[in-house]
Amino acid sequence: MGEPRMARDLTLGPEWSHEMYECLKEQGVELFCWVPDGGHKVPIARSLEDDDVISVPLTREDEGVALLAGAHLGKKKGVLLVQSSGAGNCINMLSLTAIGSFPLVMLVTMRGEFGEQNPWQVPMGKGTEPSLSAMGVHCLRCDRPEDVVPTTIAALNMAYKSEQAVAVLLSQKLIGAKGF
Repeated sequence: MGEPRMARDLTLGPEWSHEMYECLKEQGVELFCWVPDGGHKVPIARSLEDDDVISVPLTREDEGVALLAGAHLGKKKGVLLVQSSGAGNCINMLSLTAIGSFPLVMLVTMRGEFGEQNPWQVPMGKGTEPSLSAMGVHCLRCDRPEDVVPTTIAALNMAYKSEQAVAVLLSQKLIGAKGF
């Protein structure tokens, strides 16, 4: 596989985000499904520029759950990039992964937490982990840059070797609080 055209452009985002993207590629991820999100700016931009992966913008987050189930049937490994406010859109569709025993890896940028200034983000920020857990999704949290790569690898292994749904919650402490 060739090198992606976009190298580590640190003006795009933090080093840990580039390391996460490279880790995903090293672990065999070929499909990136996403709804636009500033917290996922690096993996979205890099996947769009990378000829070795498929990058799919979604209309709604729950489309990614179904798309990744189909990709698994085609022997492809993928991830769903969402914000915590959009994770709620996936709740009903997560029955597909539970009943069908499909692996799923969600990388969730959290809002409504540490330093949040937008009151509309707070309810789903509080409800993301309990809602995902109630649907059988294992939630792994990252608060520090050094936790991102090992947690991402753990999530991929758990999902693809044990056919589980796993969400890596990238905390607002990690991604930074946004101004309103």
